[in-house]
Amino acid sequence: MNKLSLILATTTILAGCATTTAPAPMIAPEAPLAEAAAPEPAVPRAQLGEFGFDQAGMDSTVLPGNNFYGYANGTWAKNTPIPADKANFGMFGMLDDLSKERTRVIVEEAAKDPANKTGIAYAAYLDTAAIEAKGLTPIKPWLDEIDALPNNAAYAALAAKAGRRGVGGPFGFYVGQDDKNPDRYVAQMGQSGIGMPDRDYYLSNDPKIAATRAQYLIHLTNVLSLAGRPDAAARAKTILAYETAIARAQWTRTDSRDATKTYNLMSVAKLAAMAPGFDFRRYLADSGVTVSEVIVAQPSAVGGIARLVARAPLQVLKDQLMVRTLDTYAAVLPAAYDKESFAFFGTALSGTPEQQLRWKRGVDFVTGALSDDVSKLYVAKHYPPETKAKADELVRNVVDAMGRRIDGLVWMAPATKVRARAKLANFTTKIGYPDRWQDYSALEIRPGDALGNALRATEWAHNDNISKLGQPIRRWEWGMTPMTVNAYANFGMQEIVFPAAILQPPFFDPNADPAVNYGGIGAVIGHEISHHFDDQGAKYDERGRLNEWWTDADRKSFEALTKRLVAQYDAYQIFPGANVKGAFTLGENIGDIAGVTVAYDAYRHSLGGAQAPVIGGMTGDQRFYLGWAQVWRRNYREANLRQRLITDPHSPSEQRVAVVRNMDPWYGAFGAQPGQILYLAPESRVKIW
Repeated sequence: MNKLSLILATTTILAGCATTTAPAPMIAPEAPLAEAAAPEPAVPRAQLGEFGFDQAGMDSTVLPGNNFYGYANGTWAKNTPIPADKANFGMFGMLDDLSKERTRVIVEEAAKDPANKTGIAYAAYLDTAAIEAKGLTPIKPWLDEIDALPNNAAYAALAAKAGRRGVGGPFGFYVGQDDKNPDRYVAQMGQSGIGMPDRDYYLSNDPKIAATRAQYLIHLTNVLSLAGRPDAAARAKTILAYETAIARAQWTRTDSRDATKTYNLMSVAKLAAMAPGFDFRRYLADSGVTVSEVIVAQPSAVGGIARLVARAPLQVLKDQLMVRTLDTYAAVLPAAYDKESFAFFGTALSGTPEQQLRWKRGVDFVTGALSDDVSKLYVAKHYPPETKAKADELVRNVVDAMGRRIDGLVWMAPATKVRARAKLANFTTKIGYPDRWQDYSALEIRPGDALGNALRATEWAHNDNISKLGQPIRRWEWGMTPMTVNAYANFGMQEIVFPAAILQPPFFDPNADPAVNYGGIGAVIGHEISHHFDDQGAKYDERGRLNEWWTDADRKSFEALTKRLVAQYDAYQIFPGANVKGAFTLGENIGDIAGVTVAYDAYRHSLGGAQAPVIGGMTGDQRFYLGWAQVWRRNYREANLRQRLITDPHSPSEQRVAVVRNMDPWYGAFGAQPGQILYLAPESRVKIW
């Protein structure tokens, strides 16, 4: 997994420590409401509510000190149903719907031009009659190739070919930056080989997980039956047993997010010796690369999986690859395969009752296959220059605030602060959209060939990725489209990235009160900045290298603080027996606590020493924290929330909002008192940056 995995939610984010006190806020907390004397001014018309916050969505019967999420968002949560085609719904989902509607107009217009690749791809995807009429004929040559696998030794070549087509095999493979030498690309690989989202789905005794596992067995049986394979039920059990053995060999997600543990550069010869039973030389060659070394993320898991492949029954290798193929391309196969895939991955895993309308999925398909062609048209139509200019200013202010926080740290050595400041100065901030676009002239898109278009687009993306070897780093490249409602930090690139689609209400509104904007997009900006200084990002120096640059004392002080944060989140129980995993979500929780803290400092600094006006009966501090709470409005289906506790490194929305319990100004703004659920004594509040 590359470092773009450290992305803000699209998903996403108590003992005292007397020896590691954090700095006080750079600017004193705002006075309580009763002391605010400034008159209420006129403000430009915001899109949400009176000043950028939807006050109608609040629930004033909830005490902020008991449940700040419920206080800020309770009425919205009660009155907002989850659409039938979604596993969860909130501000991210609302803006994603808007992006899809806007993109639909663009691709439907493109479809009027018979020579436009975007339009051709979209029209072919929507032509379900043609897909149905062809049946499995377009994919039959590949299925026949799987059936013809002669022995286990030949599996490596077949797995490589599957990987080029986006079909998951025993290992994940890609080309990415070398963490210790970020000026070059290197081949990288790691554990894979299971069909469910995580090893816990195979190994947990939790009754809910066991029920999902039973549904997966039914799904495997159904896919094999649809493909006309005899003894489908028995063969499905064999696949499940094989994948369960793989799950036992895999690392946990907590270990797999450790940048130090997962950096294992080795020769291909060493890899082959470490993991006998799988022809890695052939696998790499058939993946399209000629290399002498590779970074292996989870060496013991890769070795264990290789040994399992060597001794697996030949038929299970074939059957698993066939099922994985039919699931991967279900959307462009006959409806029976599409419905069966959704029945498990959509409904059983995530609780979603209905599949998205075909046009929505078509938009997603062309956005993935021809991202930059679609993106160019989108930003020209929906991202005005004035929005970018105001966002640029806000980003600068938050970056400056982070610098002031670094200067004020009491636990970091002066020499380390100098390097931390240098790292901050080296950041690249990408806002809105790329300044350079991909060229898809080599990608063939054919009318009426939905499956072929999907296969060719996937292979094009694979070939484009491996072509990076030996080439300069693509610092212009983005990991998200401008239509994506999200943001991310990339350690090796030393960048923070904010696509156009997140620079909209409720995250950012040029006409909203600045306090709400700082609490919304400002905290998101601070979150992404702070990822470069979280428990993993802090391992990368001012040149983007994985390199220990802190003193031992710095590291010990930082870890003492983060252990307290882990304990705080471990205590959040979401379902009986199912808590937030503090160690797994640590990076995102650090991002939230630092992001809100830094954004608050930036907001107060922007006032230039003046008192913030009262608007709508609320102080500036109150509006700031409500802006933070508003962006995390989200209702979940139970199955989806359970899945996210296992697979998502971000805490659930309510717990993300609750990070404010660690911030002194929040107590002044909302009067949380001892005895209330969120109240923490001052010495128990975790303050890191």
